[in-house]
Amino acid sequence: MAVNGNPTIRRRRLGAELRRLRLARGLTSTQVAQHLLISQPKVSHLENGRRAISPRDVRDLCGLYHVRDQQVIDSLMEMAGEANRQGWWVACGKVPYAVYIGMETAAAAVRSYEPLVIPGLLQTPAYASAVIAETIPLATEEQIAVRLEVRLRRQSRVHHPARSIRLEVVLDESALRRVVGSPEIMREQLEYLNRLGEQPHITVQVLPHSAGAHPGILGQFTILDFPDTATGTVYLERFTSDLYLEKRSDVRHYGAMFDRVQAQALNPELTRRFITRAAQELPAAATLPAPP
Repeated sequence: MAVNGNPTIRRRRLGAELRRLRLARGLTSTQVAQHLLISQPKVSHLENGRRAISPRDVRDLCGLYHVRDQQVIDSLMEMAGEANRQGWWVACGKVPYAVYIGMETAAAAVRSYEPLVIPGLLQTPAYASAVIAETIPLATEEQIAVRLEVRLRRQSRVHHPARSIRLEVVLDESALRRVVGSPEIMREQLEYLNRLGEQPHITVQVLPHSAGAHPGILGQFTILDFPDTATGTVYLERFTSDLYLEKRSDVRHYGAMFDRVQAQALNPELTRRFITRAAQELPAAATLPAPP
């Protein structure tokens, strides 16, 4: 069983195989949890690839599912050992959203609605540094440096010549108007955003204030689509704990929401013109009020 080098992909494929074996045995995840004296959410996390699984867990599950073929058992246990290898982001230090980074690294496409800031994959180093420093209370210089390093390394997927990620982003006008860092930093960011939007695998659209109410008005959401499954994952970013939705009905609901905000947003050509005007309308640094 050859698998992709990404540990998140390994875990997802191993989890999918264990789910298939469970369903073939006619067991629910609750029944499995009761047999193995673990929680039902742990079983779900193992099958969704969001939690590492030990070879011992695989052996116990294979016994419960009456898997007799030793080659199959050995192969699954080997996958478990490989899936427990750490991703590149772990070496950078403590990263609070490591689960999301693993999923983003494994994704084939990302669809995102952002109401307040430019998404991390599209940020310039100066803009990213300003956002991190100004939005995380009590953060140390070391924590800021780690987050910045991870954010910039994540962007390699955007520029990878062989396996670049498909990216569709809808930005609320507020994300363009809010001056982050300084007018110079913001102007550089907007010009960079326009350059990225010209690439064939990146679609950037702006949802102007004049569009009125829309399905994304309650907040940010991101949909990750994976090459190994028909069902994606919805990621909802929160300040202290993030939320991941993987039920088909939830993913379908957010997919419809994204389709609606895309339809209400300006097309890519009008978006580039809008961003150009926003950059031209930025105030000079001297006209900004001094911080308290």
